[in-house]
Amino acid sequence: MLFGVDSTVQRFNSKAECGCQKGKNTTRLRQYINPSIQFTIFVHRKFLEMRKSKLLYRLMIVLSLFMIAVVIVVWKLFFSPVKIAEEGIDIYIGRNAVYEDVKDSLRFKGILVNETAFDLLARRKRYISNIKPGRYVINEQMSNNDIVNLLRSGNQTPVRITFNNIRTLDELSASLGNQIAIDSLEIYKALTDESIYGDKGFKRETIIAAFIPDTYEVYWTIRADELIGRMIRQFRSFWNSKRLGMAGELGLTPVEVSILASIVDDEVLKEDEKSKIAGVYMNRLKRNMPMQACPTIKFALNDFTIRRVLNEHLEIESPYNTYKHTGLPPGPVRCASKSGINAVLNAENHNYLYFVARHDFSGYHHFSTNLRDHINYANKYHLELNRMDIYR
Repeated sequence: MLFGVDSTVQRFNSKAECGCQKGKNTTRLRQYINPSIQFTIFVHRKFLEMRKSKLLYRLMIVLSLFMIAVVIVVWKLFFSPVKIAEEGIDIYIGRNAVYEDVKDSLRFKGILVNETAFDLLARRKRYISNIKPGRYVINEQMSNNDIVNLLRSGNQTPVRITFNNIRTLDELSASLGNQIAIDSLEIYKALTDESIYGDKGFKRETIIAAFIPDTYEVYWTIRADELIGRMIRQFRSFWNSKRLGMAGELGLTPVEVSILASIVDDEVLKEDEKSKIAGVYMNRLKRNMPMQACPTIKFALNDFTIRRVLNEHLEIESPYNTYKHTGLPPGPVRCASKSGINAVLNAENHNYLYFVARHDFSGYHHFSTNLRDHINYANKYHLELNRMDIYR
């Protein structure tokens, strides 16, 4: 019995020892296998991550290229400079212009290259319903976006207006009407409306004195009343304290100086004679003698083609007829120049009371202190006119 039990116990122990050995072997095997499996899994994961990274990388490249293309297209359509042949192109937008009129102007000037892009910008910036008239200068550095911003801002570029050799308000209106937006009729109505400038020391006959020939910068869209106000301010600026003092010494107002200067300008071809002839007229005014200025007769007749003033011309009834009336005429016979005004202010102090054009047609004059000498010079001049068949 005891022997049997012992045998059984021995077999059991033997199996137990065998099982323990197997467990140890399995543990050792796991110690070698697990790291390998983990490494394999790690490598596999990394491989998958790398594949994903490559796909993401490629996707990012494609997206980047797409975005670059979009940026290039957007820049080209909206922000690239327009191609124009000249350094700057003027665009004029009228007071009643609509969006299509603006596009027509841009198209005519060759600026509206991509109309769709321009429309998108104009709509986005609400320019279509916010048209602002004026003169705008488009230069070669400007893009569609810059152009829309400029037109939308109303920041127009001034125009330069100039006028010279203007005798009447009709001529002045026509000259200005060709240089700014308003037409000549609107300008003429304003020039003959004393309610606009009557309180500023001017009348219909004298308002032309405010327009001293020169070049002025104004906005193309300036109104007629604004233009007149601007010229009156320029007139007052021209008449500084020094000139006012010189006019006062002559016993003349600035407007009266302009009236006399306009006659001198029309009478004289040679600048170096202006002060001398102004002195003649001042001498006659001081003596209350009729000025007998031929330019006033032409003005009264409204005929500036006359080359020879005849006795029949002197019969016209007009306050501008300085052969019949003493003193200055009611207003200038033309826009008085700066040189004419300065000639009057610096009129020569002499005793001459008469002058007549030289018969050699040099543009200069003979001056006399008495009527007899004057008639002798005048006869020589008239004979030469007859010889040249100039009778009017």
